[in-house]
Amino acid sequence: MTVSVTAQPKRNIIQAVSNYSKRLFHFIRQRVNSDEDAEDILQDVWFQFSNVMNSEPVEQISAWLYRVARNRIIDSYRKKSTADNELPLDDENGVVDFTMISENGMPEEEYLKALFWEQLQEALDELPEEQRQVFIWNELEDIPFEEIAERTGEKVNTLISRKRYAVLHLRKRLEQLYKEIIEP
Repeated sequence: MTVSVTAQPKRNIIQAVSNYSKRLFHFIRQRVNSDEDAEDILQDVWFQFSNVMNSEPVEQISAWLYRVARNRIIDSYRKKSTADNELPLDDENGVVDFTMISENGMPEEEYLKALFWEQLQEALDELPEEQRQVFIWNELEDIPFEEIAERTGEKVNTLISRKRYAVLHLRKRLEQLYKEIIEP
């Protein structure tokens, strides 16, 4: 049996829809306000997937689908945000105050907050243990360098240096997320 060039992408699309539709819908539905919103986003994901599959192969289909779904969810929040519900602006140092997210309990803000903490944890896990621990103690637990130095027996300057390397890594690693959240 001969398979035409156009038949293979169609089969791949049908197989992907069969394999991922339910899980992808539940992933999206947990992050949006209604079934209708989830269905709209899912339809956008499948539309984009079919366009891509007709022009180029996708190697990691699952990862690709979930990334597109996440991006579509973020896009939908951007469209719905009003002046009262906008994300906090970055300060003069370019730092976003993520503690402000979800003060009013909006689902999209809760999602962005969860997404931020998930991405931060992944980025922290990539750091060497010493850098990760100093960053967590100083930034997240608000422990002064002097106290950390007493705990660890390290010099304050060494701890400051480790935190600096951690911050540089985190900035680079979280830059894309920052752009997705802040920039229209």
